[in-house]
Amino acid sequence: MIIKKAEPASGTVRVTFSLPKDEPAEPVWVVGDFNDWTESANQLQARSNGRRSAAVSVPVGARVVFRYRTASGHWFDDDGADTYEANPHGSHNAVVFT
Repeated sequence: MIIKKAEPASGTVRVTFSLPKDEPAEPVWVVGDFNDWTESANQLQARSNGRRSAAVSVPVGARVVFRYRTASGHWFDDDGADTYEANPHGSHNAVVFT
């Protein structure tokens, strides 16, 4: 699940990436152009609502390219992305427009 919330005072949009707490049953990071594809930068944290999430703020009108990565190195996408595009690794990346 992806939630976008405008932050008018700062001219940004807060993008929250959210997954079920135990699916997959290992730590997960959201990795993308917003963190220079740094695999350890944005780990999803458990929340009281039974999910886990991480949020980033990006400029209004940004195009956010990302994927999820598990602790075991498995990469996967979010079904809630706005679109998908091919990447140079032979698979694809998820894209969200703010």
